[in-house]
Amino acid sequence: MTANPETGHVTGTPDKDYNVIWYTEQCLSNALRLEQYVADAEQSGDQELADFLRKAQDASRRGAEHGKRLIATRLTQSAPA
Repeated sequence: MTANPETGHVTGTPDKDYNVIWYTEQCLSNALRLEQYVADAEQSGDQELADFLRKAQDASRRGAEHGKRLIATRLTQSAPA
């Protein structure tokens, strides 16, 4: 994988900020996707898999919440006075 030299000059969003936004979006997307996977496992009668996927979904939700808090903190710190 090649490093992307973009540091906010093109997008207006520095990589470090973009990274936390991307991470949060991925966690939210994953939590949504896992909802269907849990339903599929339950429909097929595989409770062990459903429980495993629920734990993964919970981890994704926690990651998203942490990311949202971090974004909110950073936005309030960089807001003009």
